[in-house]
Amino acid sequence: MSRISTLSLLAALGLGASACAPTSEPLRASHNPSLSSVHQPVVQRTDYVLELRSSGNGLAENELQQLDAWLISIDAGYGDRLSIDEPPGYADPLARQAVARAAIDYGLELDDGAPILNGTVQPGTIRVIASRTTASVPGCPAWGQAEIVASTNTSSNFGCSINSNIAAMVANPDDLVLGQPGTTAGSATTASRAVRTYRARTPGQGQALPSTSGGQ
Repeated sequence: MSRISTLSLLAALGLGASACAPTSEPLRASHNPSLSSVHQPVVQRTDYVLELRSSGNGLAENELQQLDAWLISIDAGYGDRLSIDEPPGYADPLARQAVARAAIDYGLELDDGAPILNGTVQPGTIRVIASRTTASVPGCPAWGQAEIVASTNTSSNFGCSINSNIAAMVANPDDLVLGQPGTTAGSATTASRAVRTYRARTPGQGQALPSTSGGQ
C-alpha cells in the first residue's frame, strides 16, 4: 500500500513539474509563465533633413538664416544629434564650421559621421541632418487581463511602471540599444575622493548654519 502511495505522489509531482516547465511558446500578455516583462522599451529615430547651398567657401548669410529658422522649427535641443552629409569629393570645411557655430546656440555638436539616407547629395549643396531618438513602452499600462493565475502566469502589466520610467528618464535613448563604452580599469582616485574629503576636513571649518527665529 505504501508503494502505491509513493508512486502516486511521484506521479503528481511529475505532472506539477511538467506544468511549470518552460515551453517554446513566445511570451505575450496572455501567456507569461516567467518573471520577464513582455513590455519592453522601444527606441525610434526620426531624421530631419535640410539641404543648403554651398559654394565651397562657406555658407551665405541667407543660408545661415534658413539654417537657424529650421533649427527653431524642429525645436532642436539637448539629445538631438547633428551631422552633415556632403557630396563625395566636394567637402566644404568652411560650411561645416558655420553649421557647427550655429549648433552651439542650441547646445548641439556636430557628429563625425552621418546617417545613410535615401538620395545623394548634389555638388554645391550640403545636407544637414538632425537625428532625434525617443523611447517608449507600447501597450502600457496593460490592465486588460481580467484575472491572473498566480502559479502559472505573470500579470500583463508587470514591468510597465519601471520600463516606462526608464524610457522617460534616460538622457540618450540610444543607450537602451547600444549602451556606452566603459573601461575595465576602475579609478581608485575617483572612488576614494569622498573619503579623502571627509578625512581632510577640519571640524568646525564649514560655514555656520544660518540662525532662524520661530517668533512672529
